[in-house]
Amino acid sequence: QLVESGGGSVQAGGSLRLSCAVSVSSADDYCSGWFRQASGKEREWVGSLDSDGRINYADSVKGRFTISKDNRKNILYLQMNSLTPGDTAMYSCKTKTGECSGVYYLYSRWGQGTQVTVS
Repeated sequence: QLVESGGGSVQAGGSLRLSCAVSVSSADDYCSGWFRQASGKEREWVGSLDSDGRINYADSVKGRFTISKDNRKNILYLQMNSLTPGDTAMYSCKTKTGECSGVYYLYSRWGQGTQVTVS
């Protein structure tokens, strides 16, 4: 249902762009979110995009990460710039109906994730 790609290893200060193919068969009113989980840490909300185009980011990534979406292709993107070792984590995209939330378990659909390693 959701397939992430684009992860990899990068040096600090570098950039990566993650992609998430979103297959939505139900109503258009849904939220797409990016989450990440570093080894041994809690899952963290990175940012989300709602059906009206409003985007919100976690303070830890604001100004460095950008969420966008190609509505024609139904692909969600996460452009990550100025990466630091603290950004190392498994990144996953998730969708839910209704309003966006920073709580991961409110999202009903998610992908397997893609690993980002910053050294």
